[in-house]
Amino acid sequence: MAQERNLRLVPDPDPGQGVDLGGIRLRNRLVTSSSLLGYGVANSGVVPYGMSPISKFVPLSRFGAITTRTVTVEPREGHFTTRDVWPLRELPGLLKRYGQALRQVDGGWLNAFGWCNVGIDAYLRDYYPRTREQNTIISVGGFSAEEFVTLVDKINAAVPAGEIAAVEFNVSCHNVNFDFNAIIESVLAEAVPRSRHPVILKLSPDYDYLGHARLAARHGVSALTAINTLKGLRLDPNTGEPLLRNGFGGLSGRAIKPVGLRVVKELRDAGVTLPVIATGGIRSFDDCREYFWAGADAVSLGSASWFASYPGYALSPVHAIRIRNVLRRIENYQPPR
Repeated sequence: MAQERNLRLVPDPDPGQGVDLGGIRLRNRLVTSSSLLGYGVANSGVVPYGMSPISKFVPLSRFGAITTRTVTVEPREGHFTTRDVWPLRELPGLLKRYGQALRQVDGGWLNAFGWCNVGIDAYLRDYYPRTREQNTIISVGGFSAEEFVTLVDKINAAVPAGEIAAVEFNVSCHNVNFDFNAIIESVLAEAVPRSRHPVILKLSPDYDYLGHARLAARHGVSALTAINTLKGLRLDPNTGEPLLRNGFGGLSGRAIKPVGLRVVKELRDAGVTLPVIATGGIRSFDDCREYFWAGADAVSLGSASWFASYPGYALSPVHAIRIRNVLRRIENYQPPR
């Protein structure tokens, strides 16, 4: 059934023409997860493509789409910073602050950046024009239907229809300490119809993802991202204090791959037919195939692929070879006929 559904929803007449997920045009079935590459480009000359040093060695224009950091109506410091340019003399302070927002844990990463971003106006003015060669998914977040309407309206005004792949609604982030269950239906009802671009809803495994997926289908959402991070906690064994400034954080990486696969399979078993972009612990082409077999239509590389320990970033060219290999295989991938 999953294979038949894929063929119906995602026709691939010519791999050079990309794929279509319910009106979302991707260059291929491999995208990048929100926040991992910042805004798709940075102001720093050291990391020209985004916030990950690895991205310097991977051609981002070859991905199905690049998903931006979640942007909000107003700039937010969150639990980190809005800056992406730091002089060397301030590097120790940056690393300390970074360690309070992102920590490596067993099998993955725990992060609580808290939607730190420059705001939608600055993104559209200073970053988006420099990423036109990429296929972009703009991730947006807010705390009310009104904020999502404002975000959609600003994107509509600045970006012609068809110029980006989609707008992703992040109504499931644990790192901003807000209960999105209270607003998700009004967000979908009011903001989705206003968008001139296809809308993707990002699902959390800690919320009622089956119910939210059905709401998404009812309100005209084009596709689903499954999954967002899981809410987690780590404590300093010597003091009992949380490792992250926010206390709780979002768990990502290899540890959550079985959860991601479960959610995708449960969506399909429940009869959800919207296209699914699956993410969670993907590092290799075999990981991608597992998600395709579970029922996904596309896959997204997140922290398992783009993050490394600070010493590990010295091996960025090596990490990039692995990512380019996955990209090459996905570009040539055809679903079973």
